[in-house]
Amino acid sequence: MFAANQIPFQKLSSREVKFIKSLRLKKHRQQENVFIVEGAKNVTQLLASSYTVPILVGTPNFLAAHPALWSKHDGAILQTDETTLASLGNLTTNKAVLAVARIPTHASEAPPEEAWGLVIDDIRDPGNLGAIVRIADWYNIPTIVCSPTTVDLYNPKVLQASMGSFLRVQVHYTPLPAFLRSTSKPVLGTFTTGNNLHQTQPPCPAWIVIGNEAQGISPTVQSYIQQRITIPRYGKAESLNAAIATAIVCDHWQRQQSRG
Repeated sequence: MFAANQIPFQKLSSREVKFIKSLRLKKHRQQENVFIVEGAKNVTQLLASSYTVPILVGTPNFLAAHPALWSKHDGAILQTDETTLASLGNLTTNKAVLAVARIPTHASEAPPEEAWGLVIDDIRDPGNLGAIVRIADWYNIPTIVCSPTTVDLYNPKVLQASMGSFLRVQVHYTPLPAFLRSTSKPVLGTFTTGNNLHQTQPPCPAWIVIGNEAQGISPTVQSYIQQRITIPRYGKAESLNAAIATAIVCDHWQRQQSRG
C-alpha cells in the first residue's frame, strides 16, 4: 500500500488533458485510433482484457489504494486531481481512474465467416447500442455487425451503457448490403409484421437484423432478409424500444437453442 504522496508517477500535463478531451469526438478517436474508458469498474475490466492501454490516468488516492490495478500496466501512468479527472470524459462523477485504449483492428472489418449474431442497421441512440451490446453479452451472442451509420461503439455514452460488455462482444462496422450478400448463414429481420417470434425457431448460427429506432430496417437491407419475425403485440403501444426488442428476441433465440 502506498501513501498518496508517494505515488511515483508524472502529473497529467495540459497537453495530455487537451488530447484526452479531444477523444470525446468520433473524428479524433478515428484519427488517433484510441478511445477513453472511465470509472474503476470499467477500467479494471479493460486492463484484464486483451485491449492495448497506452495511457492510465488516476487520482493519487485511487492509485495509492489500488496498486494491483496498475502494477503490471506497461503504458504510461499519470496522476491528476479529482476535478481534472472528472472533466476529461463524459462521466462527471468519475473521481477514480480513466484509461486511453487502442481501438482493435477488427472494428472496421467484416467478421470472419464462422461468426454469427446480431446485425444493427442504423441505430443512432448511444444508450440503445450500449444496451444491445450488454444484452448480447448476457445471452452469449458473440458478434454484432453494425452499419457505418450506426452510432460509434467507442462513444463514451455507448461504453457506459454497455457496462464493460464491449470487451466481450466482437463489434464490427461494415456496409451491410455487401456483408449480407456474402454470408452463407440465414438472415432474419425484426419487423412490426411477420412470423410470430414465439412460434418460430430461429436457426443458430444465423444473423438477426435490428433496425433503426424510428424507421426500422432500411429497404436496401430488407432485400437480403430471408425471414421476417415480429414480437406479438397484446396492447396498444405503437412500437418497442430497439434494445428491449433485441432482449426479447435474444431470450427466445437462446431458449430455443437450449431446448435443442
